Amino acid sequence: MASVATVGEAVARVAYASSDVIVSVQPALGADSEFSKHLHALSSKRAPGIIAKEPEVQAVRHNVDPLLSAFQPLRSGKLVSVTTSSSILLPSIPHLYKLAQYPIVIHVALSPYRYPEYSEITAVRQCGFVFLQSETLREGQEIALSAHALAIKSGKGVIHFFDPANSEKDDPVSAEEPELVKSVLDVKAARDYQSTSARTSSLYVDEGRQPTIIENEISSTESGQPPPIVSREATVASQAKDKNGDESSVGSSVRESSADSRPTISSTSSINSTMIRPVTSEDILGFLSGIWSQISTATGRTYQAFEYSGPDDADSALFVFGSTGVFVDEVLEAKSSHEFAKCGIITARLYRPWIGANLIESIPQSVKRIAVLEQIRKKTVKWGPVLMDILTSLRTGPSTSGAPMIVGHQLGYIEPSTARQALRGIFQNLKSPSPIQNLEVGNHLQPRDLLSEYSLEQPKIENAYMKILDQIFGERLHIANQLGATDAGISASIAANPEFGFGSLLARMDHRKRFIGEVQEAAATRDFVTDIPRSWLSKWALSAEDPKKANGLAQETIARLSTDGSKLASQLLVSKSLFFKESLWLIGSDAWAYDLGNSGVHHVIASGANVNMLIIDSQPWSERAAADATRRKKDIGLYAMNFGNAYVASVAVYSSYTQVLEAMIEADQFDGPSVVVAYLPYNKESDSPLTVLQETKKAVDLGYWPLYRWNPSSEEKGEANFSLDSERVKQELEEFLRRDNHLTQLMKGNPEFSANLSESYGTEVRTLQKRRAKDAYDRMLESLYGAPMTILFASDNGNAESLAKRLGNRGKARGLKTMVIAMDDYPLEDLPGEENVVMISSTAGQGEFPQNGRAFWDAIKENTELDLSTINYTVFALGDSHYWPRKEDKRYYNKPGKDLDARVAFLGGKRLIDIGLGDDQDPDSYQTGYNEWEPKLWEALNVDKVEGLPEELPPITNEDIKIQSNFLRGTIAEGLEDPSTGAIAASDQQLTKFHGTYMQDDRDLREERKAQGLEPAYSFMIRCRLNGGVATPSQWLQMDAISSAYGNETMKMTTRQTFQFHGVVKTKLKSAMRGINKALMTTIAACGDVNRNVMCSTLPTQSAYHRDVHRVSAKISDHLLPATTAYHEICLKDDDGKQTKVAGAAIVDHEPLYGPTYLPRKFKITIAIPPHNDTDVYAHDIGLVAIKGKNGHLEGFNVLAGGGMGVTHNNKKTYPRTGSMFGYVPAEKVHFVCENIMIVQRDNGDRKNRKHARLKYTIDDMGVEVFKGKVEELLGYKFEDPRPFEFKSNIDTFGWQRDEFGMNHHIFFIENGRIEDTAEFSMKTGLREIAKVHKGEFRLTGNQHLCLSGVHDDDLENIKAMMKQYKLDNVQFSGLRLSSSACVAFPTCGLAMAESERYLPQLITKLEDSFEENGLRQDSIVMRMTGCPNGCARPWLAEIAFVGKAYGAYNMYLGGGYHGQRLNKLYRSSIQEEEILEIMKPMLKRYSMERQEGEHFGDWTIRAGYIKRTTEGKTFHDDVAEVESDEED
Repeated sequence: MASVATVGEAVARVAYASSDVIVSVQPALGADSEFSKHLHALSSKRAPGIIAKEPEVQAVRHNVDPLLSAFQPLRSGKLVSVTTSSSILLPSIPHLYKLAQYPIVIHVALSPYRYPEYSEITAVRQCGFVFLQSETLREGQEIALSAHALAIKSGKGVIHFFDPANSEKDDPVSAEEPELVKSVLDVKAARDYQSTSARTSSLYVDEGRQPTIIENEISSTESGQPPPIVSREATVASQAKDKNGDESSVGSSVRESSADSRPTISSTSSINSTMIRPVTSEDILGFLSGIWSQISTATGRTYQAFEYSGPDDADSALFVFGSTGVFVDEVLEAKSSHEFAKCGIITARLYRPWIGANLIESIPQSVKRIAVLEQIRKKTVKWGPVLMDILTSLRTGPSTSGAPMIVGHQLGYIEPSTARQALRGIFQNLKSPSPIQNLEVGNHLQPRDLLSEYSLEQPKIENAYMKILDQIFGERLHIANQLGATDAGISASIAANPEFGFGSLLARMDHRKRFIGEVQEAAATRDFVTDIPRSWLSKWALSAEDPKKANGLAQETIARLSTDGSKLASQLLVSKSLFFKESLWLIGSDAWAYDLGNSGVHHVIASGANVNMLIIDSQPWSERAAADATRRKKDIGLYAMNFGNAYVASVAVYSSYTQVLEAMIEADQFDGPSVVVAYLPYNKESDSPLTVLQETKKAVDLGYWPLYRWNPSSEEKGEANFSLDSERVKQELEEFLRRDNHLTQLMKGNPEFSANLSESYGTEVRTLQKRRAKDAYDRMLESLYGAPMTILFASDNGNAESLAKRLGNRGKARGLKTMVIAMDDYPLEDLPGEENVVMISSTAGQGEFPQNGRAFWDAIKENTELDLSTINYTVFALGDSHYWPRKEDKRYYNKPGKDLDARVAFLGGKRLIDIGLGDDQDPDSYQTGYNEWEPKLWEALNVDKVEGLPEELPPITNEDIKIQSNFLRGTIAEGLEDPSTGAIAASDQQLTKFHGTYMQDDRDLREERKAQGLEPAYSFMIRCRLNGGVATPSQWLQMDAISSAYGNETMKMTTRQTFQFHGVVKTKLKSAMRGINKALMTTIAACGDVNRNVMCSTLPTQSAYHRDVHRVSAKISDHLLPATTAYHEICLKDDDGKQTKVAGAAIVDHEPLYGPTYLPRKFKITIAIPPHNDTDVYAHDIGLVAIKGKNGHLEGFNVLAGGGMGVTHNNKKTYPRTGSMFGYVPAEKVHFVCENIMIVQRDNGDRKNRKHARLKYTIDDMGVEVFKGKVEELLGYKFEDPRPFEFKSNIDTFGWQRDEFGMNHHIFFIENGRIEDTAEFSMKTGLREIAKVHKGEFRLTGNQHLCLSGVHDDDLENIKAMMKQYKLDNVQFSGLRLSSSACVAFPTCGLAMAESERYLPQLITKLEDSFEENGLRQDSIVMRMTGCPNGCARPWLAEIAFVGKAYGAYNMYLGGGYHGQRLNKLYRSSIQEEEILEIMKPMLKRYSMERQEGEHFGDWTIRAGYIKRTTEGKTFHDDVAEVESDEED
């Protein structure tokens, strides 16, 4: 059996085993308490408990009213324990009085460590709890168990307290014995309690709950024994109307008592009546004696309410209420010659209830003197509470004669080395003829080296808001309760609290007010050497309260005073900092939002003082928090608004950075109190920004954290006071509010219905809906003939639902009476009455049921009374065998369907046919397995030979959608006007791609919105068409404005040199399109089955040559543009119905190049200018390598064709491909060459299988020469031999460069192309400010970076200064980071399987230490990551690539060419971060030692034998280092 080394671990293990819910109170979520590490370890292993199958551990910070977390689970019939330090007890007194009437156990580790304060125990001793104390490691384990058993038996709350330092030197003990725990706990009584629930919801009003006992009054025929306890229950006093039990209990079940101290009813006893009475102290002692008797029988260790240790003939004793460890050894091991040899030690094992009779019994009669040692420093009365308890017990009553003398002592900190000396002092005083009462022993000041090891510190994650404050206000910022500030004589904890901060601000403001008066007086005197200071002081005094003016004048005023030299000037300069008008702030946490928080919020608001408060709320949105009304905090924002005199804002930096800036600036400008409540949710202070972002988005989107600003002063300007800044104002919320208002009125009029309505309204409505739907189906089917077949489906993405509906239609065609319904919509009680049931389920999450099947599964898996022996059933399951990254997780493949099949069989169902398994990895996806399964079903139902079945229409394909769209119109215009949904029709979603926009939904919010019954958070991505990636400064500013006004406040620079906007909701889509059009840009053909944006190398050092090449890229782009007018009709109509067309081009509805069905798939063209392959020329359908003539100008292009990156995991029929060399063409002909390559693809590409439709497959199917010949046939001439060229890199050259005209160019490092403002980096703002003054161009690079092009020397210093101001001049990153690239992936890409853009920077950070250690920091190694295998970041050409396989798991590829010329190959399948690091670190070390001069990493991995070289796309899957995970045995 495992051993336990600390009392914290021992107690944590017992609490975990003995509870349904354990509230782990911690100093911070990232800092462990005495217990939390062990609790979380058990929870993470999903270790079973004895009371609960899987106990729930809730981590709560110590300063957020932690005991609130106990009410809801207790009232729902759960056994709750709390593990905490003693620091929470005093603030929680109002809760303790109520919790004492519930079977809760609070385990308290006394603090501070090694010098505990026992006054925190004595201060709450009268709150109604039972108090148990332990001293050693073994006692801690067994008293913890006793506490839980006592709580269950008595129904009372128990506080178990101990000093953890007292047992730190104890030897480890064996872990708790499960069988002993089970027997001592009385599991049956626990189950009885778990079956109850209380309806009350008040927190501070006494609800009258009281643990009681039902006792029989008996007349014994044998002896006059006391009446036995028959049962115990909790009653609400106001409802226990009859003491004889007519209405005896509410809120808790009756349970049998097992107190050994009470006799049982004998056969000779006759029961006359029963009586209800409260649980008494004697009952507690009786219960406890029985518990301790059980422990003693099992272990041989005994416990008593008061325990005496020492000689039986002792003449003196120490009663220690404090840390006993320092004295025990000295006293109990004393030799007979020692002065305290005949001395014993008394401790209170049961501190409350205090039973004096037991104390008297425990003390030997020989004891004549007792020294009471109380470790209580915070004395409020002269005599210590324990001393008074002992005096009351021993010196009052009839038998006080001969009672021992009692002498009180105050016990301070005692060094172990001075324990003997301290004991001598105690005994000298005790044996003195006139002992001194309350003698202080030891040091009453805590030694510095024993101060708490957990010091106050601001979580690093909260630095986001601090940095924004610093960015806005700079030197003006003053935070009154700043952590780390030095305040003489004030402790850090006091200096950091809001009351201290508010007081210091008032003093500071008062000081400045007096200073303004002094300045005004000085301005009126003649005591200066000259009159110059007087005029400046007068100007300043007039503007002293205006921050902008006062701070503008301050420097000049100080300068004039400094040069004056007068005595008065010197006096004013002593307080020169007061010339500046500061922005005054208090910083707080959500601890201020609880009633028991010492917040001072009320005082600040009520004072009307011009003080700003930033209150950071860190509680993540969760179902538990939302459901637990008792844990809800005060809405500080609403509270402040009710005052009417305060500026209030609710902000979230990870939702809207701009709104945070606006709110803080407005708060500072408001003349009065301001409250900014700021959201920053995290579970631990070490959470990643990605986790915080995802939690923030859920909270804001679902309305848990609305973004708003309330400015009372706006009314004076004729503006609205309230501004709602949340992007989504949901109709569902308004409907809820209307319903809530209706229910509120109904409850007020009918109080007796209140609880029923509030608790079960939704449930009843849902049940009624199910019943009506089912009845409607039944009525419809009555008129039909044939056997019935009920089809139940659970579907997340629509596949299972589509299969179910199709199966239903096919069943009807075969004469069956079919009903198709979602599992959660089906009334479970009707299932036994069905005849034939088919269940179809997809797989969600980690082997979980889809959202619309979870309630059905939860009900059926727990139901033991459901008899399905009369039904015939079968199951078809949909899943992905490759989704699971590890072998041990394979069980999750199709788990819902498999579980359902097994459960229905267990309940008696008869299988029609065996379960069918659909696998996304089969050749036809899940259809492969389905097509085998369905015929067996018809055969089992005897309808397999039905003739004359109607022919089914084939599924609609993309080709059908295109040809029926009327040149890409579809019903897009109508869909955009539909206000009932944020989406558009599925067919229109395919068509809008041609217009440059994809419909997406926020996948961070998808599951949460499903759970709320809301549609996904739909929005649109807009992609611009930007020839060669070149934009003007005015276009940059327009893009910036569009992203802020219509998108998610960020811009994405893509790997194809264009702008992309995310988060554009449907109602703003057309406005955003118009904004792009006004900048003389377009989105047409930025996506879809057409030629897309044409790329071009950046080439900052050769501007003239770049102009030549860029001109060709524009020509190709324009030449291949679709001709339909649908884009202009749909997207660019003004409100008056007029069309606004780019450059006013007249176009007609005719597609001479594309035809009505356009291309089979997307088509991409890029141009690279050697020696830089910064556009990955080999990766595109057409790659053009620019060839420079002898005159230095563009001469022509080498043409590559057939490149492409898209792949499907585990489908070897799909592969990436590098372009094949066709030959050379002159520059003036290249647009015709591109046209004819595209036409051959148009006419020969695969239009039946979109996975096989790209040009690369067409060329491989036809053969390079055949395809090339068809192109030459259309051209009327042949390609010339390719001209020589050389590529030296495919990454960007960062920093400043100079071109042949003397113009300057700078390439910024923009990690993964995301332009945004954060607290750490105001990138978007900085680039906006630069664009306002820049006179050249912005060039977007193919690696997602940005070139500021064409800066004249005259403007250079100003641009550099602005870059420095906004930290845009930093390119000193590792070579790995500078060479990295990632696609968007989560949360917006619907194809993503794993994170990419949001994760790659984190992974690189974890790898950079290894690069540094091996001398590789400056080495460029091309690393790319994508969230799926479609290849948007062109991962297949990278030296190292990670391609998402499942959430958190990636396939790893090695061996790509550094110049982008060679494909890589699979090295490891489905690995996670830990494995990535384990692989990379030794590999980097080998590379650093073994590489040859100039050898790149990708080349080395091939030479070193890690991977085989990929020679062409068709061999991509050959000779891989590891087969994909699903193919392993």
